[in-house]
Amino acid sequence: MRVSVVGGSSITEADEAYTKAERLGEKIGEHGHEVICGGLGGVMEAVCRGAQSTGGHTIGIIPGKDPRGANKYVETAIATGINDARNPVIVMNGDGVVAVDGGPGTLSEIGHALTFAKPVAGLDTHRVDGVYGIEHVETPAEAVTHLESEVDN
Repeated sequence: MRVSVVGGSSITEADEAYTKAERLGEKIGEHGHEVICGGLGGVMEAVCRGAQSTGGHTIGIIPGKDPRGANKYVETAIATGINDARNPVIVMNGDGVVAVDGGPGTLSEIGHALTFAKPVAGLDTHRVDGVYGIEHVETPAEAVTHLESEVDN
């Protein structure tokens, strides 16, 4: 299964969200799944770092034209040159989506995931009244388990 992970780009190693995203990457890798993300810093770096530590494959769909712009934990970098217009591409290429933390870009990716009928697990992310389809979870393990239960492997 490919798991699209979306989330805050400005978090650092000192933030709890970074640690959760890194643990999420570990769980994704341990379960034999691949990570798809935006390929830059913050949650994207953390999830790739975690996945790589367990031998999981990481794919970054980056906003710029140079694949070398990806974080050092991305194994396969896909340059798009389309900036934030890549958000639906990130979501479309996963079988399910986990949102960690995040701002307006993450919110747009959650919206795309729901539009594309992708299962979504939310880990300390947006809660929007009247919007259904996001399974809010407490741990990275619960996020992976939720997607596994929703996606035909």
